Amino acid sequence: MRTPDSILKSTFGFETFRPGQAGIIDSLVAGENVLAVMPTGAGKSLCYQVPALLFETVTIVISPLVALMDNQVAGLRANGVQVACIHSGQSREQNISEWKSVASGAVKLLYLSPERLMTPRMFAAMQALNPAMFVIDEAHCVSKWGPSFRPEYAQLSALKTAFPQARIAAFTATADGATREDIASTLFDRRGKIIVQGFDRPNLSLTVQAKTDRKKQLLTFMETLRGKSGIVYALSRKNTEEFASVLKQAGHKALPYHAGLEADVRFETQERFMAEEGLVIVATIAFGMGIDKPDIRFVYHTNLPSSLEAYYQEIGRAGRDGRPAVTSLCYGLDDVRMRRQFISQEASDTDHQIREMKRLDALLTYCEASTCRRQVMLAYFGETAPPCGNCDLCENPPNMIDATAHLILILNTVEETKSRFGQAHIIAVARGADTDRIRQLGHEKLSSYKQAKAIGVPYLQALIRQALASGHLDMDIERFGALTVTDKGRSVLRGETVFKCKSIRTNTVATRPDRDRRKLEQESTLSARDNTLLVQLKSKRMTLSRALGKPAYVVFSDVTLIHMAKKRPRNRSEMLKVSGVGEVKFEKFGQDFLDVIQEAS
Repeated sequence: MRTPDSILKSTFGFETFRPGQAGIIDSLVAGENVLAVMPTGAGKSLCYQVPALLFETVTIVISPLVALMDNQVAGLRANGVQVACIHSGQSREQNISEWKSVASGAVKLLYLSPERLMTPRMFAAMQALNPAMFVIDEAHCVSKWGPSFRPEYAQLSALKTAFPQARIAAFTATADGATREDIASTLFDRRGKIIVQGFDRPNLSLTVQAKTDRKKQLLTFMETLRGKSGIVYALSRKNTEEFASVLKQAGHKALPYHAGLEADVRFETQERFMAEEGLVIVATIAFGMGIDKPDIRFVYHTNLPSSLEAYYQEIGRAGRDGRPAVTSLCYGLDDVRMRRQFISQEASDTDHQIREMKRLDALLTYCEASTCRRQVMLAYFGETAPPCGNCDLCENPPNMIDATAHLILILNTVEETKSRFGQAHIIAVARGADTDRIRQLGHEKLSSYKQAKAIGVPYLQALIRQALASGHLDMDIERFGALTVTDKGRSVLRGETVFKCKSIRTNTVATRPDRDRRKLEQESTLSARDNTLLVQLKSKRMTLSRALGKPAYVVFSDVTLIHMAKKRPRNRSEMLKVSGVGEVKFEKFGQDFLDVIQEAS
């Protein structure tokens, strides 16, 4: 009799489940509907792949990205699993062939996009299959409260009525309480389990820095990370090219990645990142989905992400091996204006725009926090935690000062200029700058002119950022980022409340090289001899994966290669004891790697 444990070992080559996986699998095997919220890298795929191999009829996996589907299918086939995939990126003949394998009953898993599944023809054909389970990946796309709502995902609510005997399993890494409830209601009328494994990634250090000079700040951050693999996120295609060039000039191995590159260039870049040591990818958010590289040692954001959910997902690509990894976010008020402009220009209803603005506000609260960043992030997702000791604010707590008088100077300047100007002009007026624009507008005659002359620009910029985060100021996107005073701000003007903010200090990242270096030195326990073998094993993996035309991890993951380098198996029996080596994969690839190990011994 096959069991989840036997499938885990014989098919996937793992001895034990990761924390949380077994409970989800048991619930699905028992016939329950499940919404599972799991941190990035927690192994959600196994949670539905293992039970799917136990069911008599097919499991339908709904995934939003063609590339992600292809990689999952390639990985399953490498493990000997009968699986099919139908999507617009394949020829009609190939899709017909895939469907025939499903209709014959030979296939255990079928991967589809929501658009393909919900066509009348496919939906009717699915009725004859009597699916055992529907799996909705990236389930936050279902929810109207989610940060990435997709209307075609909302149509999946029809599954519970059309297929009452099928289990529904939904997975996401990012969903707050309201989003979770909405997903569960939409997909299975809350008749099932909501399992939240937890959002904490304690091995990730968290840092935020105010923008001064993005290029210089990036190079400072990278001083302690030379030779490490990582991702630098930039907002535009132009910036990815520019920052990659800056890193290469400084002696780092760096490549740009964005949707404007040719498909073969993107594929080659992704393959190199998976196989090479110490490669830095400078990318837009087009890079990262489906990347399963355990030893990413850092994620750096040169701009403000779209939301705290997006940021959590993007930094979650670091440190999947459980070892220390570094994350940092660099942002300025121009990022806030740009993000709010993006939201206001979206072709979406007013309610959606309001929700997105609230999400951005939550991210600003995280950026301008005065206490443990991990606590702020986890609180957003409904969790509590003690101070982490692994963020910039825990390691270097800020001094809180009463900045009421200084904020009043800014608020008065905003009011006197009729709430029509952004932070640069407001600061210029408050400090008494002598510019043509100020004279043309007559702003040198205002009572607020020169009132903040003795206060430095960096302090006033930080003051405005914190006032935006705390809700004392707002930003009018229709007026190109003009600052406006809120009711909360007016309570300060009336003398009813005080305003406290963090004192300004120098860039925290620049003061932490020794700490970061010590932390990252812990990430590898391989000897020099074993590390040399690991490089050779990765070279062999790249050769095999290129011959297959598939990502490197389809052959073996980095973790599996590390185990090989440490254990140095000598034969089939010993190789099957390596985590991640199942019987099918050994038959396909095992001897090639045994030969490499033998030659190195």
